[in-house]
Amino acid sequence: MRGARHAWYVALRHARRVLRQPAWVAITLIQPMIWLLLFGALFKSVARIPGFHGSYIEYLTPGVIVMTAISSAGWAGMSFIDDMHSGVMERMLSSPVWRSALNVGSLAYSSIETVVQSLIIIVVGLVIGAHFPNGLGGIAVLILVACLLGSCIAALSNALALIVRQRETLIAAVTSVILPLTFLSSAFMQANLVPSWVRGVSRFNPVNWAIQAGRSAAVGPADWSYVGERIGLLFALLLVSSFLANRAFRSYQRSL
Repeated sequence: MRGARHAWYVALRHARRVLRQPAWVAITLIQPMIWLLLFGALFKSVARIPGFHGSYIEYLTPGVIVMTAISSAGWAGMSFIDDMHSGVMERMLSSPVWRSALNVGSLAYSSIETVVQSLIIIVVGLVIGAHFPNGLGGIAVLILVACLLGSCIAALSNALALIVRQRETLIAAVTSVILPLTFLSSAFMQANLVPSWVRGVSRFNPVNWAIQAGRSAAVGPADWSYVGERIGLLFALLLVSSFLANRAFRSYQRSL
């Protein structure tokens, strides 16, 4: 209970820090809508390509939800870098706080942010013509896989921040990883319409695992065994990512 309480306080601290920056809050809430509307308008004619099945907006919405989750989570390590440079991290380490709460709280905040952004995207998607035939249960699974993948990315971002300790390096690394992972997935195009080498890479791409599982659960046809398998893989990846983040944190402590 003590550890959970500490993690919750850390998550609230991250939330308060963001809420003190109204411009950033507006960007994080508006950007997902822009992406959905922009990509939906630009690639609307894709649905006319022979071999494409269904509505493009309906196909795109789960992809935008996952893309938004990993894009936001990629910057999680920035808070650690700010705390290191301002001396806050050292003061927190001198307190009786549960050490892992610093990372767990960051992941909890990342998940809360993902839930809010996902709900906004879903509402906008419904307004512009998307449907979710599998109901609230399917939507809940879609948000769950987005949170799992976002937490994986946030943990790796925290680990990298503790190692490099520079904003510029973290920005370059996140950008270099997030964009290829997104475009080497089925976020924007059905697998049968992309080059065979992209399909091969996407089989091992966690972003594609989340998109495919979320799309199957929310817009169907639902393959729950496939969805469960992908959730298991994402959960295993989260355990590995959290382990790496904790190792990086212990390494940082030893360097002080």
